[in-house]
Amino acid sequence: MAPRRQLNLRLYDTRRAAVLPLEPIGDGPIGLYVCGITPYDTTHLGHAFTYLAFDVLQRYLAYLGHPVRYVQNLTDVDDDMLRYAHERGENYLALSRYHADRFLADMTALNWLAPDVYPRATEHVPHMVAMIEPLLTAGLAYRSDGYVFLSVAADPEFGSLAHVPSADRLALANQRGNDPDLPGKRDPLDPVLWQPSLPDEPAWPSPWGDGRPGWHIECSAMSVTHLGPRFEIHGGGRDLAFPHHETERMQSEGATGVRPVVRHWVHTGMVSYADEKMSKSVGNLVMIRELLERWPPDVIRLALIRHHYRADLTWAESMATDAQLTVQHWTQAVAVAPSAQAVPDHRMPLTDEVDALREVALAALDDDLDTPRVVATLDQLAGLALASEGDPAVREAAGAVLRDLATRILGLRLEPAA
Repeated sequence: MAPRRQLNLRLYDTRRAAVLPLEPIGDGPIGLYVCGITPYDTTHLGHAFTYLAFDVLQRYLAYLGHPVRYVQNLTDVDDDMLRYAHERGENYLALSRYHADRFLADMTALNWLAPDVYPRATEHVPHMVAMIEPLLTAGLAYRSDGYVFLSVAADPEFGSLAHVPSADRLALANQRGNDPDLPGKRDPLDPVLWQPSLPDEPAWPSPWGDGRPGWHIECSAMSVTHLGPRFEIHGGGRDLAFPHHETERMQSEGATGVRPVVRHWVHTGMVSYADEKMSKSVGNLVMIRELLERWPPDVIRLALIRHHYRADLTWAESMATDAQLTVQHWTQAVAVAPSAQAVPDHRMPLTDEVDALREVALAALDDDLDTPRVVATLDQLAGLALASEGDPAVREAAGAVLRDLATRILGLRLEPAA
C-alpha cells in the first residue's frame, strides 16, 4: 500500500546536533530501537515520558502510511539487576519477569503500542559473544584475565555521538555504571564487553571463559540482530547518550563494518520531581501505578506528551489537573461528530478552516514532533466543535479531525467517563 502522505518528518539527531529529515533506508519498515527497562522498581514517570514519546513517533509514522519495526529490549541481566536481586534474596529472572509484567501492564493502561519485538538480554548472549569476536580481531577490544574490554582509544570517533568533552567523560561514565578500577583495564574508561561471573551469578560459555556480558554490548547485539547493521532511529533517555549509546555505536560499527549504524540518535529529556532528577538512589520516583489510582490514563498520557520530548520536565500534580480539563473538553468536542469514528483522514469531508488546522497540526508533528503546538491546535479544533452558534458542518468536521488526530497519533481514547 502506498504511503498516505509524503514523509516530511524532521527529527533531532544527537550525533549531528541538528534537526534533519528522516530518510528511510530501504523499502521495508522504518527501524526503531528504544533502550528498554532494567526490570526492577518499574514503572516510573521517566519511563513513561520516554516510551510515550516514541509511541507518538511510531503512531505518526503509521498514520502517514510508513510501517515501523519497533524493537525495545529488556535488560534482564546486568550489574544493577543482579545486585538488586541479591539484596532481596530473589532469583534475578523471576524478579525481572515480575517487574516486566508490571511495566507492560502499566504502559498498556496508558494505551501504549507494544513493540513488535521485545527481546530479553538473557536470550541473546550467543549473539553478544559473536559480536565481541570481530571486535577483538579488528583490534578494537582486548582480553585480560577472563575479561574482554572495548578499547576506546582504538576508535578516533569515540565521543562523536554525545559530544561530551574528553575531560568530563570518565567522571560521567563512573556516575553511570563504569568501574574504572577493574584489573586489566588499559584505560579506566574502557567498557566491559565480557566478565567472569561471581560464584552466585549466572554464567554462559564463551571463548574467554564462562561469564556474562557487559551492559553496552547487550543493546548492540539485540538491535543489530532484529534490525540489521543499519537502521533509522535509536532512542532512549538523554542520560543514555554517554556512555551507553556512545559505546553502542562503536561496538556495532566496529563489529559489522557498516557506518553509520543509526541515522538518528533521538534522546528524550530528563524528568524531575521536587526540583531533583528522579532516580532510585534519591528515592523520589513517581510511579505510574500510583498515578493511575488517582487519574484516568488519558490524563496521565496527555500531561506527558503535551511536553516536548527533548525538553526536561519537572512533574507537578497541577500538570494532571490541567490535562484533565483538556481531556474533558476534547471528549465533549468529539461527541459532536459521532458518525466520523475511524474515518481515514484522506476521505474525511472537511471545511477549509478545519483542513487548515489539521495541516498546522501535521506540520507541527513534522517539526521534530512538536506536540505542544499540536495540543494547542487541537484545542482550537475543540473550540470550533463546541461553538454553539457555529456552522454545523464546521462543528462536525472539527470534532472528526480532533478525534482522528488525538486518538490515532496522540494515542488518547477520549471515551466518556463511566
